[in-house]
Amino acid sequence: MREAAGGGSVLFACAVLLALLVRRTACAHNYTMLQQQDELSTTYTKDSLSNFTEFTKNYGYYSEEHVVITEDGYILFLFRIPKGKNCNGSVVKPPVLLMHGLLMSADSWLDAGPSAGLAFLLADVCYDTWVGNVRGNYYGRRHIRLDPDTDSEFWDFNTEQMGVYDLPAIIDYILQHTGSKDLMFVGFSQGCRLLFTMASETSGNVEKIRIAINVAPAVRVKYTRSISLRLLTGFYAAVSPILKSPRQLEVLQKGGLIQTVSAFICKDYELARTVCPLILAIIDSYDPGSVATDTIRTLFGHFPAGTSAYAFGFYGQGIISKKFQKYDYGLRKNLQLYGNAVPPLYNLKKSTMPVVLVYGNNDFLVDPRDVKWLSKQLPNVLETYEVSRATWNHLDNNYSQLAKRLTFPKINQYLRKYSNRG
Repeated sequence: MREAAGGGSVLFACAVLLALLVRRTACAHNYTMLQQQDELSTTYTKDSLSNFTEFTKNYGYYSEEHVVITEDGYILFLFRIPKGKNCNGSVVKPPVLLMHGLLMSADSWLDAGPSAGLAFLLADVCYDTWVGNVRGNYYGRRHIRLDPDTDSEFWDFNTEQMGVYDLPAIIDYILQHTGSKDLMFVGFSQGCRLLFTMASETSGNVEKIRIAINVAPAVRVKYTRSISLRLLTGFYAAVSPILKSPRQLEVLQKGGLIQTVSAFICKDYELARTVCPLILAIIDSYDPGSVATDTIRTLFGHFPAGTSAYAFGFYGQGIISKKFQKYDYGLRKNLQLYGNAVPPLYNLKKSTMPVVLVYGNNDFLVDPRDVKWLSKQLPNVLETYEVSRATWNHLDNNYSQLAKRLTFPKINQYLRKYSNRG
């Protein structure tokens, strides 16, 4: 299978964890009392099985589901929490848009629960909170004419198309629906990459962003320290030109082997507490005690969420080239598309909206050196903020139980300043 070919280290870890679970279950089978006590902890959590609107409803929050159609025909689900259940005042304007990271979905902003999930936190302080998705994840797996299961053309995209088509379509939908002339943007990882791609490659969209808060921005990835990311993205950078079928081009999808096995293993409370953090550490660095056990049991129900081999491989190209440049199609097609053998750089100077950058010093996926480089390329950086926790890593930004104390105040500071109540 394609996941096995590209993700041997991850699959090996999952296999080991599965063997541990089987052994544990076999032993527990001999002890009826222990099995009964364990029954609740070894079932899937309600949150892990919930979609976005179900998840918010689990905690008494009202949310809406909207549908956005991009210029090139992709159908994306967009979610909104118009007001948090703990919001006691009027709704703040303009709206806030959250955009998720690579292999994630809108659910990633909820997985840490009401006490730490950023979508919950923002809604509770009265922001009109919108949460986007991009083509290729399970909320973006539809098209007006293409079938993702049978049409390879559906998967012929990378992050440039997400930035040129998906993000502008989402922004325009929100502005039209709310009657606002602009919005406030919070992106994580790939979500930031889409913002700067949009600014570089389209016109008239930068003016629609009142403030852009970029958390762990995956723009240039020259210094990535994650071995698994280097191996997997490098693999797909090499093989994506020869992949043909939809089954080959859709990678790390929800319902695929890695997501299914991870969710099955990590539904067990003890394994989620003791062993499953190692799965996250394979992807990122290790930050003990940061992500709650219940969050780990939940997040693997939604992660990985799927993408295209080309989108995944594009990061591998960036690691190799050490630049933030357009997709490398090879000499012949590069000459046709770009008029040059080498892909051109994205123009970061066109990102003139006010920008805040947030990063962690222990982030193995988006290295602080790349964030500091980015801050020097952009024309309107308000602050480059290092999270105070020394072990703060990439995935902590979505999943840490400490987010309310460590990152939310900085995000809220700038949203308040640039909102109508600021």
